[in-house]
Order: sequence, then C-alpha cells, then structure tokens
Amino acid sequence: MRLHFPQKSAQFLAMVVDNRRARFEYELLDTFTAGIVLLGWEVKSVRAGTANLKSAWVTIRDDEAFLENFSVSPWRFAHGIVQEQNRSRKLLLKKNELRKISQKFNETGHTIIPLKVFSDRGFLKCELAVARGRKKHEKRQVLKERSEKKIARQVMKNFNG
Repeated sequence: MRLHFPQKSAQFLAMVVDNRRARFEYELLDTFTAGIVLLGWEVKSVRAGTANLKSAWVTIRDDEAFLENFSVSPWRFAHGIVQEQNRSRKLLLKKNELRKISQKFNETGHTIIPLKVFSDRGFLKCELAVARGRKKHEKRQVLKERSEKKIARQVMKNFNG
C-alpha cells in the first residue's frame, strides 16, 4: 500500500489574520514560522477572524518566545469559561531558530513582530519577522517607490493592451 502525501497548496494554507501595517512600519530582516499554543475557544475565535495583530509583539523569556498583546475576542458560544483576551501565548520554535531570533533581537534597534496568523493543515501558525523600525523619511521613500511602480505597471498595461 502506498501513501500519498499532498503538497502544500491553497487548500492547506488559509490566511486567518494579517498585520499589513507591519510591512510599512518596519524593515523586515528575517522571517520565521512558529506554532502557537492556544486554548480551544481561542482557536475557534481566531478561525472566525476575530483576532487582532496590530499592537502585538514577541518577547523572549527563559529561552522561550511569547506572543504578547495578541487580542482574541471571546468566543460567543463559550459560556462559563474565563476568557482572557490579551494573555501571553507561547510560540513553538526549534532551538536553533530561537537562538537565531534571540541573537538578532539583542542587536540594537531590532524587534520581533508577528506578520500573520494562518492555518496550515489544521494547525494555527504565526509568521514572525525580525525587523528594524523605519524612520519617517524612509516611510515616505517607500510610499514614493510604491506609487512609481504602480504608475509604471499602469503605463505598461495600457501600452501592451
């Protein structure tokens, strides 16, 4: 008997929560994927799309990574359960990944931010980035480059079509 293991495709990877502002506010240096330790009601609530990553960050304590200020709205069907919205949630990383992250985190001006939470074959995972904050003039430059690229795409589309 031969087992068939399907490749990762769109049906296995489903975006749940995205932190789009992080890509503008920070310069991303390196990305990692980590599992998240969640309670049952939290999983259901995150899959329903009621979580918020906007003000979340990652801390490292005692050789473990924790996702701080990841807001998960209470699951409306869970009654009689104490539901903390902003508790610390442990991130599951391999030792060598955690060592790399902590080395980069200890450098001046670097921080660890969550980029997105997604579902991978039924498990909720978090994409993390080691990042450096952008200054105001760098943000303006990024906006200018994006608008120039957009105009160039439109001109090429009209020229070819």
